[in-house]
Amino acid sequence: MNTAELLVSCLENEGVRYVFGLPGEENLEVLRALSNSSIQFITTRHEQGAAFMADVYGRLTGKAGVCLSTLGPGATNLMTGVADANLDGAPLVAITGQVGTDRMHIESHQYLDLVAMFSPVTKWNAQIVRPSITPEIVRKAFKRSQTEKPGAVHIDVPENIAAMPAVGHPLTIDKQEKSYASYQGLNEAAAAISRATNPLILVGNGAIRAHAAAALTEFATRLQIPVANTFMGKGVIPYTHPLSLWTAGLQQRDYISCAFDHTDLVIAVGYDLIEYSPKKWNPEGKIPIIHIGAAQAEIDSSYIPIVEVVGDISDSLMEILHRCDRHGKPQPQACELRNDIRADYEQYADDNEYPIKPQKLIYDLRQVMAPEDILISDVGAHKMWIARHYHCERPNTCLISNGFAAMGIAIPGAIAAKLVYPDRKVIAATGDGGFMMNCQELETALRVGTAFVTVIFNDCGYGLIEWKQHNHYGESAFVKFGNPDFVKLAESMGLKGYRVESTADLVPTLKEALEQDVPAVIDCPVDYRENIKFTQKAGGLTCPI
Repeated sequence: MNTAELLVSCLENEGVRYVFGLPGEENLEVLRALSNSSIQFITTRHEQGAAFMADVYGRLTGKAGVCLSTLGPGATNLMTGVADANLDGAPLVAITGQVGTDRMHIESHQYLDLVAMFSPVTKWNAQIVRPSITPEIVRKAFKRSQTEKPGAVHIDVPENIAAMPAVGHPLTIDKQEKSYASYQGLNEAAAAISRATNPLILVGNGAIRAHAAAALTEFATRLQIPVANTFMGKGVIPYTHPLSLWTAGLQQRDYISCAFDHTDLVIAVGYDLIEYSPKKWNPEGKIPIIHIGAAQAEIDSSYIPIVEVVGDISDSLMEILHRCDRHGKPQPQACELRNDIRADYEQYADDNEYPIKPQKLIYDLRQVMAPEDILISDVGAHKMWIARHYHCERPNTCLISNGFAAMGIAIPGAIAAKLVYPDRKVIAATGDGGFMMNCQELETALRVGTAFVTVIFNDCGYGLIEWKQHNHYGESAFVKFGNPDFVKLAESMGLKGYRVESTADLVPTLKEALEQDVPAVIDCPVDYRENIKFTQKAGGLTCPI
């Protein structure tokens, strides 16, 4: 056995099912070891795609997704997806090939200090400098990656070390025991909630990672406290629940801003500051906050909790619930606010204008997708509309990158989602800009048998930047471009291609595309004049008194 074979044996021990990546000269030994293992190596068309696949795999399963590259440009290509996983709290292990240790001291072809380069975008990283330490490095990598708050780690494997004889075996995986909040924190939180007249729950992705949806829903229901979720907290409470105020997180004022205006206590559950800056909803730092999470609160002048409840989230919620002396119903403003939010959403149900308004496109997506189906959003103007209008009954059924917010994630992410849940329908929702960044991975999708639908919000430009430019300057620049014929492009790759020619065609096209046994692409012209209209409407928003 050599080091590469020991490394792969350790990956098998960690339960790794897939490694996403590209072959290269400096990872030859690792690839050879993988070819003789139970792990499926999925050859991607770009290292960024490989990292995004590992990223989404980790976010959906809670187990570290693994990606592999060679050295130099292969490793630097990998970094965007690695950084995305790290900021979004998705467990990921990145493995890079490297030059031999015998030429690291001199200027050498494609050599970069990858340990130094990956350090700022990972929780931890190391280079295997001798065969015998491989089991310790792999075990530590997975433990660090999967421990709250999850994130990315990196292992660098010099080619001469990979080929060296190795003696050793994988280490036993230690079971992580739950931690529980202190009685003092629980009692103080319960007392503060009992005193509050108009509390509001803000729930984030940490509650999804902690599998706390059922506890959160019971907590809110029994205490009659309205709930808003971040972009990454969708589905923690079903959007059909009468206490759900849907999604917070837009940079502009929206209906949900009224809830923060009137609250006298925010109960932040599994909330990370990176999901939605507290300076947006608590700019003066005057709203009292209870922080309930698996880790202590980050420091921010607008996020200084009066109580921190640190431990298992489900347990903390139930313990606080049992200690609360709170009766009655939520303030009438919350009910009126929910009615306003729902009315705004429903008004697009029968809109037949063309090109399609983003609100209508997303409304129809929701009607076609079942509660367990998965939508992966790319980054762009469509992401903001998906955050506002695509609502979820269950956690992890709408995945939005909002920590790093990297364009190009949707198609690779959909491949990972379909591998994890082959029986669910999966849609990659992307702008034309994001589509062209990683559309080559559709060939990967076809080759590995992951049939999903890519919906392109086509406006021939970088719509989100155009929106922001108009907000700042009243005009835009450098945001327009041309596109290929997306239908012909899809067909040239052996996929199904569709173009929506009228709004009435959208639902039947979606349904047909979702029934295909190969990946499908839908080119959907979108009317982003709605962006500026929303900004104007938000500027004149008045809250119910």
